[in-house]
Amino acid sequence: MSARIVFMGSPDFALPVLRRLLESEPARPAGGHRVVAVYTQPDRPAGRGRALQAPPAKKLALAHGVPVFQPAGVSAPDSVQELAKLAPDLIVMAAYGQILKQPVLEIPRRGVLNVHASLLPRHRGAAPVAAAILAGDEEAGVTIMQTELALDAGPILAQRRVPISPQDTTGTLTERLAEEGADLLIEALPAWLDGSLVPTPQDASKATYAPTLRKEDGRVDWTLPAEEIWRRVRAFTPWPGAFTYLDGQPLRLLDTWPLAAGDEDQPAGQPVRQAGTVVPCPPGAPIPGQAGFAVVTGRGLLAIMRLQLAGRRALPASDFLRGQRGLMGKRLG
Repeated sequence: MSARIVFMGSPDFALPVLRRLLESEPARPAGGHRVVAVYTQPDRPAGRGRALQAPPAKKLALAHGVPVFQPAGVSAPDSVQELAKLAPDLIVMAAYGQILKQPVLEIPRRGVLNVHASLLPRHRGAAPVAAAILAGDEEAGVTIMQTELALDAGPILAQRRVPISPQDTTGTLTERLAEEGADLLIEALPAWLDGSLVPTPQDASKATYAPTLRKEDGRVDWTLPAEEIWRRVRAFTPWPGAFTYLDGQPLRLLDTWPLAAGDEDQPAGQPVRQAGTVVPCPPGAPIPGQAGFAVVTGRGLLAIMRLQLAGRRALPASDFLRGQRGLMGKRLG
């Protein structure tokens, strides 16, 4: 059946969804769905020069000749009127970055669908991928849900599970989830548009919340267990980045690995080493890669494999160690 779709999305996560919608349009729009407009966040300053940068979704839309709208508040009365004139049958969202109020939700006759990067009701909120890694989940996923006023609480149309590997960061996992979400949406769309797909209500008792990340969240607390710090390094890559301090200079951790607590990280007969102390890696430690050194944590050691000093390029930890005389025994943080 014919359907006019308005897409709402902003960052890279939105691109596979928008691209698949555009690619799946029929040669004759009257015979199927058509993306009639893209709504995305306003251009914002970015980079060292603070020049205005367009959201990725805007660039893709313009490349395909799709009209772009960038209201500061999509639920403002004038924006609602503008959206209503487009007469969409359906709105599809993927990381738009704005909360839709009831006047917007009431415009499309087939409602608003959201591509959310978690297995709802787990990890509702702004940072579900990071939350899954932080929690030590073995799998993440994507959910196609019907949008309601309550945060990520609408009924579920479809879900797909994706395993989390020990090497996954928020960046790598988000890329995979975006592709899976795009595929899942395209699969579910025909049945949703013809009314044969019945959504399933969420179990609110199982809901967890994934709040917006802050820059300060990336500061490493060396008194935490090594495994928890390792998860934080992965969860906060690429943003806000896991960081500590070396001689007062910010030091970003890019690749690490936790070593189990044991006799090898507090040698007998020596003073107890404080959390944050740089030490050699134990010989024969099971590390998936080359580590230059390790750091004492609240429980176990954290092997450091790649890092970056402020204003410098990223380096393997072994190269970094050669350029930092006297590093062993220093305390980070």
